[in-house]
Amino acid sequence: MSPQTTATLRLGTRASQLARTQSQTVADALSAAAGVPVELVHISTEGDRNSAAIAQLGGTGVFVTAIRQALLEGTVDVAVHSYKDLPTAPEPGLVLAAVPPREDPRDALVARDRLTLGELPAGARVGTGAPRRVAQLRALGLGLEIVPIRGNVDTRMARVVPGDLDAVVLARAGLARLGRLEVVTETLDPLQVLPAPAQGALAVECRADDERTRALLAALDDPDTRAAVLAERTTLAALEAGCSAPVAAYAELAEGDDGPELYLRASVTAIDGSDGVRGSLTGPVGDAERLGRELAADLLDRGAAALMAASR
Repeated sequence: MSPQTTATLRLGTRASQLARTQSQTVADALSAAAGVPVELVHISTEGDRNSAAIAQLGGTGVFVTAIRQALLEGTVDVAVHSYKDLPTAPEPGLVLAAVPPREDPRDALVARDRLTLGELPAGARVGTGAPRRVAQLRALGLGLEIVPIRGNVDTRMARVVPGDLDAVVLARAGLARLGRLEVVTETLDPLQVLPAPAQGALAVECRADDERTRALLAALDDPDTRAAVLAERTTLAALEAGCSAPVAAYAELAEGDDGPELYLRASVTAIDGSDGVRGSLTGPVGDAERLGRELAADLLDRGAAALMAASR
């Protein structure tokens, strides 16, 4: 191999344990697929430095802006993000070079005494920082007190036992990547709590003009995951909603009569849980964007805009 093909790739990542774990998985896969050494470069983002609610920090992009800037400046060659943290608009000069296979995108409950959601008593204190989860948990009508929280996985779980909360709701994917699935007391059915668009998926970016890195990263791309996430995020974009809006979307691949199909579900829920709209569409995998736009249009026709406006 020439020095050009074996030069170390610098991979930019947030410094949290989960981000480092996710990024190391991508680095290992890249090294295995391309025979290229990869080093992690830790980058501090606004979302890491400030403990305020994401919506107060400006919402979408607080975990990615600094990493993207390092990529554009050439400080790093590759960036790995939790896909759901990315703004829906493309970033000039960068390309989404790979979407690796996705972890289970559902939400997970971590509760005291191994309780499930239905077993928590009325008035139980349940922690979550996501407006989407807040809205959907309230909509279940279980009489739970929803407590806003931020922090890493361990910080959130520490508030359950012997802390001040009865339970927390987290992304199952993060717990899986950290090897912590034993703490999950219930994986929440999407019929109860629909996941965030792109939850469980990673986004691997590089500079658009870096053809060598683009070619190396192509080996990590999973077309099925990319299509599902494209449908979900197109729904989010067409609703003109950011990652801090109470919007959920989840696309699954199923075998149809004419080949693989996407089954896309989405919802918008009032932040107090008093109202909501849900819908679903099925269509060819290649029509992911169309499905997302059409489902968003259907939700808007049924009052989604007013629900989102009331939640701001």
